[in-house]
Amino acid sequence: MSNFETIIYEKQDNVGYITLNRPKALNVYNIQMRDELYQVLGALKDDPEVKVGVLRAAGERAFCAGADLTEFLTAPSPTIARQVRWQRDVWGLFLGIKKPMLAALHGYVFGSGIEMALCCDIRIASDDVQLGVPETGLGIIPAAGGTQTLPRTIGRGYALELLLSGRWIKAEEALRIKLVDRVVPRNELWPVVDQLAAKIGEHSASMLSYAKQAVTRGLDLTLEQGLELEFRLGTSLLEEKMQEEAI
Repeated sequence: MSNFETIIYEKQDNVGYITLNRPKALNVYNIQMRDELYQVLGALKDDPEVKVGVLRAAGERAFCAGADLTEFLTAPSPTIARQVRWQRDVWGLFLGIKKPMLAALHGYVFGSGIEMALCCDIRIASDDVQLGVPETGLGIIPAAGGTQTLPRTIGRGYALELLLSGRWIKAEEALRIKLVDRVVPRNELWPVVDQLAAKIGEHSASMLSYAKQAVTRGLDLTLEQGLELEFRLGTSLLEEKMQEEAI
């Protein structure tokens, strides 16, 4: 159990659980949460005992209702506001984790909430989820990778529609456009995610890391280059196994 104020971090067996913990404020992302999340993600990334990460949120109403605008949009200028948000590159750290990351989404998932979820590999949502990208309605654009991760996940057309209109979508549509990978009843969300995390965690840490890298890095390559990457990673994994057996 962690001693943070906006984050709860727990390890159970080989799974690291990160729980956003500002339920009274709909788990909105503020500067303190940024700083604490940065520490927790670094610990999860470097901990050899953790094979799988799970991102979830406390409370009944929201996974994360976006960024705390009283902090991020009250800087002396838009430039400084962006610097405040990027002082600690939580988003780069998220995307640099080579372990599988699961997101358990419920209630409101807006702005920074979607951007955090998009940094995860598998998104499981409850049937009460509502998702939206409201930044353009405030005269700004997403500042944590949303313009890049969203179209890579759901395609250019859907991404532009959501970004430009600010329209909210519910679970059924989110599943149809592949913004989430699975929808379950609200009371089954955490148990389903726990079960999947435990199943993934049965495999070796090296295999999980190489498999994730083969997919995530390969998507930015041609098929030929991707196949070469797969071969190199597969060969490295076999060599590691042979060395372990020799010892």
